[in-house]
Amino acid sequence: MDPNWNDGQPIYRQLRDKVVAMILEGVLTDGDALPSVRNVAAEYSLNPLTVLKGYQQLVDEGLVEKRRGRGMFVTEGARTQLVHGERQRFLAEQWPRVRATIERLGLDPAELLAAPLKEKKADAEASAGGGEATGPGTGRLRANRQL
Repeated sequence: MDPNWNDGQPIYRQLRDKVVAMILEGVLTDGDALPSVRNVAAEYSLNPLTVLKGYQQLVDEGLVEKRRGRGMFVTEGARTQLVHGERQRFLAEQWPRVRATIERLGLDPAELLAAPLKEKKADAEASAGGGEATGPGTGRLRANRQL
């Protein structure tokens, strides 16, 4: 997790969002334990109450469960629940703007769908040839299991 915090949003909310991203990306899966409140607070120089508030939001949303004396764990189906919510949010908030941009620019849907395939093919060819791929989509960092 990036230890740099954005001043535009409360830290507990950013912490919650980072855990959600880890669940969506598959870094944390059903039944996985979250790092302890004390560990996260110490590692990122946060107040333990801030970490607890972020975790409590996850509990309130049903994404994480508290197990007395053992810690907090990702609930069964948390990723499915998040994906469903993210899809709904995308369709309601982002898709109308994307669609308007596509129409305004006169883009062909088939061309849009083929563009990522061309990029992946170019990246694969560059990797196979021993060269470094330098186009968009290269150099992605893998998330680690730590917050």
